Amino acid sequence: MGHRQYRGRACATHWLGNRGRQYAAFRGHDIMSGAIIYPAYRPDCDFAVIFVEVSGCLPMCGAGTIGLVSAVIEEGLVTPRVPGRLSIEAPAGKVDIEYEKPGEFVESVRMVNVASYLHAAGIEVDVPGLGRLVVDIAYGGNYYAVVEPQDAWAGLAGISGAEIVDLSCRLRHALAGVCDPVHPDDDRIRGVHHALWCDKPNSPDADGQGAVFYGDKAIDRSPGGTGTSAHMAQLYGKGRLRVGQTFRQECVIGTVFVGRVEAEMAAGSYRGIKPSVSGWARIIGHNTIFVDDRGPLALRFQIK
Repeated sequence: MGHRQYRGRACATHWLGNRGRQYAAFRGHDIMSGAIIYPAYRPDCDFAVIFVEVSGCLPMCGAGTIGLVSAVIEEGLVTPRVPGRLSIEAPAGKVDIEYEKPGEFVESVRMVNVASYLHAAGIEVDVPGLGRLVVDIAYGGNYYAVVEPQDAWAGLAGISGAEIVDLSCRLRHALAGVCDPVHPDDDRIRGVHHALWCDKPNSPDADGQGAVFYGDKAIDRSPGGTGTSAHMAQLYGKGRLRVGQTFRQECVIGTVFVGRVEAEMAAGSYRGIKPSVSGWARIIGHNTIFVDDRGPLALRFQIK
């Protein structure tokens, strides 16, 4: 365990020191996410991964996992021990993968995520500009404040991405003094850094809609893999979803992840679930990055 933590921390420290080169201007933007793969410490995993964003490293990223699996298989970066299956060692734990590759491309990826659970229900918090909100705190690889329509917040209709970011930052700041969850099996995973704003779906092919906030000012362009897992854990914990049921989560741009409660699974002393999430990803390009140390802005800059 100590060896695994040392390798992960060393790798994360290196990337945290250099991530601005890839993820901020000129070379990128400050809501980009990335992944670095390295040999797994666990013998039952094909490789290990650390997920990186501008604000730091994440215990887990579901959409990132779906994209990563598609990329490493199509590009031949990883040879699976069993065709169509992978096991990945993430900071949050082991994630099992099934993927379909009928020809040249990976068409779908299904990940069985880490144990997810409802940490706390009915947390009341005063949010400037909204008033008193009632939120649930759920874990799906990251901790989420799950917000459902209520008197102080009517839903996603008519609200812009910029407004969601602003409200999420206010909510996160207000929650910091009210609720500070710590993972029962890994005290390095702590605090509510994500928000999931829920509403009824627009698509007949979905069961719910959610806007996932993460980082400093990012709205997820996917339905969110850890967000969908946390949402299912919240619904399960409140008796609104059962083992074997699916939950199709729509995002703000209309794409859908298909979630499923595979089994009941404990997280420490908490009653939780083993969730799976299915989706697809496409490779859209290759990038070669140069750093010219002669420039005054050689590393990065951000305008906030």
